[in-house]
Amino acid sequence: MRCPFCRHRGNRVVDSRLASDGLMIRRRRMCSACKRRFTTYERVEEAAPMVVKKDGRREPFDRAKIIAGIKRACEKRPVSMETIEQIANSIEATMAEQGDREVASSAIGSAVMNELHKIDQVAYVRFASVYRSFKDIDEFMHELEDLINQRKQASAPRAAGDKKGDAAS
Repeated sequence: MRCPFCRHRGNRVVDSRLASDGLMIRRRRMCSACKRRFTTYERVEEAAPMVVKKDGRREPFDRAKIIAGIKRACEKRPVSMETIEQIANSIEATMAEQGDREVASSAIGSAVMNELHKIDQVAYVRFASVYRSFKDIDEFMHELEDLINQRKQASAPRAAGDKKGDAAS
């Protein structure tokens, strides 16, 4: 491991602990040449599946691409980087747990959309517009109408429950 400041190879571990998510080890290191400290993170390297693209190409699973897509969708939205990392971790873990050697890119895209739908609906629509490649405004409006209907259905049981509570008073 090279020091990021002076590029010297010699360093020692000063502190070691589990990272907040429990999936990585955080190590504080000190360079033996310049005496500056830096942090490294260790994670278990799992055999990542190959991603099968729409056109049939195959490429290695790349967590960074998931994060980049989510960041783009969440631009100027109140979604923290920690939340984005958690979504990427969740999707990566799900793909690893399935144990398949190949995963369709559409499965990854759907997983991202499901997670974004839970946290920020504007980011969800942004991601969906790129992921689903809407060809015209009608397709886009259809997706928005579905989202509005889902929101109405989710709030309807609560509103009905509120009326019952009012009648009992």
